[in-house]
Amino acid sequence: MALSMTGIVLRMLTIGFVPQGTSGRNTKNQVATALNTTGMYSVVRNPLYLGNFIIWLGISLFVRLWWFSLIVILIFWIYYERIIFAEEEFLRREFGHIYLEWAEKTPVFIPKLKNWKSPTFVFSPKTAVKEEYSGFFAIITVFTFLEIMGDYFAVGVWEFDTMWQIIFFSGLLIYSCLRFAKMNGLLNVEGRP
Repeated sequence: MALSMTGIVLRMLTIGFVPQGTSGRNTKNQVATALNTTGMYSVVRNPLYLGNFIIWLGISLFVRLWWFSLIVILIFWIYYERIIFAEEEFLRREFGHIYLEWAEKTPVFIPKLKNWKSPTFVFSPKTAVKEEYSGFFAIITVFTFLEIMGDYFAVGVWEFDTMWQIIFFSGLLIYSCLRFAKMNGLLNVEGRP
């Protein structure tokens, strides 16, 4: 679970520094009003996808079956390779030589920490929380579900251990409070996603 939460933290550290019109959840078409090349984007071209990979790796390791982790890694690779290719084609067309110069020195997926450049924008905790609170609770929900299912398959009993109840309901309370704050505009920051 700590590994998956590290992935969320990486995503939050990425999103908390970016301006509006970049690094979003573009599900219909590509959108980029600027090219992010500082902060996390100075050490890896796809820090959000790296965060997603770390989240899924943590989930797959929790199952404790090596072949399950291998399947998750392969599916992740096949799925995200196509997304990355499409996004990079868009960025190449949109930003031309600026993109090519940045892409030449910045790795696609494995960070190169010596490339670090301080972010252009100040970190916005509100933006980071607003964009990632649902992912935080999704991780808690998945781990709770896997723990309950693991207990059932191991001993044949449906159990919801006290520790997991505390984790789940604490996460649900945090999620509910942040959802309320988002719905009422309390997490909005001008010029940020």
